Amino acid sequence: MTRPDTPRRSTAAALLTDRQIEATAEAMAAQQLPDGRLPWHVDDHTDPWNHVEGAMGLDVAGWHAEAEAAYEWLVASQRPDGSWASYFHYDGSVKDPNVDPNICAYVAVGVWHHYLITGDQGFLRTMWPVVERAIDMVLDLQSPNGEIWWTRHPDGWVDERALLTANSSIHMSLRCAVALAEELGEERPDWELSIGMVAHAVRYRPEAFWPKERWAMDWYYPVLCGIVRGDDAAKHLAGRWDTFVVADRGCRCVSDSNWVTAAETCELVMALDNAGEHDAAVRLFEDVQFLRQDDGAYQEGWVFPDDVHWPGRRPPWTAGAVLLAADALSGLTPAAGLFRGEGLPTGIAPEDAFDAAPPDTGNAPAGEA
Repeated sequence: MTRPDTPRRSTAAALLTDRQIEATAEAMAAQQLPDGRLPWHVDDHTDPWNHVEGAMGLDVAGWHAEAEAAYEWLVASQRPDGSWASYFHYDGSVKDPNVDPNICAYVAVGVWHHYLITGDQGFLRTMWPVVERAIDMVLDLQSPNGEIWWTRHPDGWVDERALLTANSSIHMSLRCAVALAEELGEERPDWELSIGMVAHAVRYRPEAFWPKERWAMDWYYPVLCGIVRGDDAAKHLAGRWDTFVVADRGCRCVSDSNWVTAAETCELVMALDNAGEHDAAVRLFEDVQFLRQDDGAYQEGWVFPDDVHWPGRRPPWTAGAVLLAADALSGLTPAAGLFRGEGLPTGIAPEDAFDAAPPDTGNAPAGEA
């Protein structure tokens, strides 16, 4: 694989100066615990998905040692079956032992992102067994129809509801996992098939997913994660724009609450960029900067018309989302095109999957073995 030498630049480059990016990373790192965890807040819990989002933000800013410490915690806390607990207490003990496949799969996005920026093959090889175990575990929860089920409880019972946002995110994780495997000369045709199966479920089987239309993420995640693309992506985002976007402030977390959040807004920024709406993405990124604090941290959200920050947290994952959006718009790193899908495999479409006749590796998705 050839890593891009010259990331693209845009007018968004002036939105965050080098010093501002450094200050944001410094504020994030100040919350990192000695074992590498990036908790939501002081005395608050950690979840592996948002932990990875924080690590990715640190990498955008060039704080690679701190990002690697975050991945070292993931190595140390992964369970033998490839999963992580959904939440950890501030002291490091398990708070919620349930398996959330979306949380577990996201390590692949973070590892591939770190590699794109650093080119560190040693890191990639160290993390490969961690990613492989995680993805194989996730695909044990794939239904015969393609969607990934919601969660598995410690007693083994699986909640066979599926979430649209989670499946969109898992689709992105699977693409990164296959890219990682290809870079290392590994073959995982079962993973490629699963990419296509998840995408097919999201595109054509809306009845497979638990209705959560009030959540902004269910609206923009299929675009953010590359399932809805091109003109369809722009039309999709336009369809509920007025439901979720507050002028001059950003994106609501849920449609029926007067709460704008920085992370959701910056993810929407990247979704707009994916849809070719670059100028709108830049404007939205500018709007959400009112949540930036003097030390470079970002407030999680803002409630109107009360005009107050709520809930008062400044999570590393929120700042991470801001830095990822800045990178996507400005081309700050060689990973700037990650969420645009640059260089990522698209998987095998279900209608082509059986013609491809992949060999039986012992790791086929549920229902295909």
